[in-house]
Amino acid sequence: MKLNERSLAFYATCDSPADNAGFLYKRGERHTAYHRRWFVLKGNMLFYFEEQDSREPVGVIVLEGCNVELCDSGEVFAFAIRFGGTKSRTYVLAAESQEAMESWVKSLSRASFDYMRLVVRELEKQLQEMSRGLPGGCGGSREPPGPCKLKPSGLEQSRERLPALPAVLPKENGCAVWNNVLGADQPGDSSGCGGHDEEGNPRPPPLPPRRRVSNGEAASAGAAVARSPSTFCRLHEQYGREVARLRQDWQQRPRGPRP
Repeated sequence: MKLNERSLAFYATCDSPADNAGFLYKRGERHTAYHRRWFVLKGNMLFYFEEQDSREPVGVIVLEGCNVELCDSGEVFAFAIRFGGTKSRTYVLAAESQEAMESWVKSLSRASFDYMRLVVRELEKQLQEMSRGLPGGCGGSREPPGPCKLKPSGLEQSRERLPALPAVLPKENGCAVWNNVLGADQPGDSSGCGGHDEEGNPRPPPLPPRRRVSNGEAASAGAAVARSPSTFCRLHEQYGREVARLRQDWQQRPRGPRP
């Protein structure tokens, strides 16, 4: 695999966040002595520098097709990065503490694309199982979840049962007639109360029967009203005379000196 050294050096020293960073002891390939190096893990690439403020990395380890495991070595807190194949190199590293070693082993084990591929497959499998097992929508159906419809309350149900009134009520002689409303053709209750219909809706009270006047009676009543003076006029004249008399008596009453 060919790598561009400039691109790797820029990627290693850029401001992109690192998955892990810190000092580790690295054992040499030819000489078994350990050297303290600054390691930076970004994605599946493990860079190591001579010092923390070095501008370019000394080397890089591509973490693909490898296993991270603890190893027996003269250095405490040691672990190894082993690659498959007979001629592949094994990198032996050592941390400064138990916590640092566990952190590095965990980070390096999760850095490869193979591990990420397995995680994605497992998450997809769990998502499919959840989508099959979870009920969707309302009532436990497996349809896509949608907005649930709330049951109407008692007041809303009573409003739905009430008959719809017409926009303009029919009138007779300038008064609204309730008997012409929808449902008024049904026989009324003999008890004198409105009661309820078959569906339980309140029925308006029945109107009293209208008395039809004959032409002769109407003519005689009109003549009597025309001959007799108005009741208001007679009352106005009667009380007016009494008020005038009381006013006159009050004016004629002698007035004494005020105390």
